[in-house]
Amino acid sequence: MLNFNRARNQPRPNRSVPFGGMDYADPKRKSNVVGKILLAATLTALCILMLKQSSNFTTPSPFSRHEPGVIHVLVTGGAGYIGSHAALRLLKDSHRVTIVDNLSRGNLGAVKVLQEQFPEPGRLQFIYADLGDAKATVAYVGESTLEPLRYYHNITSNTLVVLEAMAAHGVNTLIYSSTCATYGEPETMPITEQTPQVPINPYGKAKKMAEDIILDFSKNSEMAVMILRYFNVIGSDPEGRLGEAPRPELREHGRISGACFDAALGVIPGLKVKGTDYKTADGTCVRDYIDVTDLVDAHVKALNKATPGKVGIYNVGTGKGRSVKEFVEACKKATGGKIKVEYLARRPGDYAEVYSDPSKINRELNWTAKYTNLQESLRIAWRWQKAHRNGYGTTPLAMAS
Repeated sequence: MLNFNRARNQPRPNRSVPFGGMDYADPKRKSNVVGKILLAATLTALCILMLKQSSNFTTPSPFSRHEPGVIHVLVTGGAGYIGSHAALRLLKDSHRVTIVDNLSRGNLGAVKVLQEQFPEPGRLQFIYADLGDAKATVAYVGESTLEPLRYYHNITSNTLVVLEAMAAHGVNTLIYSSTCATYGEPETMPITEQTPQVPINPYGKAKKMAEDIILDFSKNSEMAVMILRYFNVIGSDPEGRLGEAPRPELREHGRISGACFDAALGVIPGLKVKGTDYKTADGTCVRDYIDVTDLVDAHVKALNKATPGKVGIYNVGTGKGRSVKEFVEACKKATGGKIKVEYLARRPGDYAEVYSDPSKINRELNWTAKYTNLQESLRIAWRWQKAHRNGYGTTPLAMAS
């Protein structure tokens, strides 16, 4: 049984009493309310006055204004492996850099390293944001076959979002990161920019669609566009400031170099090589491994050569193919460790052999890959891995050469 009667142990507080449809308010209470309103208004006015007198309030951010001779570059995914290395080079070249990343795959630790290297005001800003309210950029062939819609959304749809924002705000230069996966499995090697694009996995297809959107848009635009088709990226900053630190849940789909290092560190019991029956010299896939430092240099050369109303498309590779078995042997020598190798069936969406013909980018952008010693690139990356066993999450150990 519910009891609606309440015992009152204390006298009623003063309050308005309804009588005949009219409220007769307590005059003391009304005075208190008016006083609180006046106090709030005074404090608000004081805060506004202090903000207006602040230099940060009256002076626009250096990132929001154009300055003669200063190039402001927006790096999407700039907290990731390739993006952070690109931001580092741009900052070294005295550019102003804004990094946009939602950190679902990037590392805030990489941004902190950049901020420590370039602490001057107006050099670097980080914006935590999503492009198109989606996940971060994704770039794993195997994962794309498992989550195709995610790849189409993140790569193709978000490229459209970026283009629309650029057009709306008068940003007239685009350096687009594409991939050799757009070529699929060509009948002849090496791959040139004229090789037909017939992608065989969702990652390559999504990038191909994004390229088509960019090319269609550029036909009626004065935007300067450079499309760089990467091959397989390895290595890390030679000075040891940055490296590759994928999240644990992504390691299965990640780069072979990361798997080699994990095996050498004992993080995983061994290295799994998927596919030994390809039509190659030793039965394993052949890839063109490009050092991240060379890749970033290609970006800078493309930025410097970008021309309004023109589109440039370039392969970025060494021009030399290396088999997975060759790669594993180089990794063993670079790490000095014993790596157990397990050979498994093919991975869905993989192709037997891809390597580039870089003559066009050599000729037009004066770019040539310099870090072409596979074992040396892996040794430099391994040095960072040993010093950062938990990625950017811990204080680095002393780095030995």
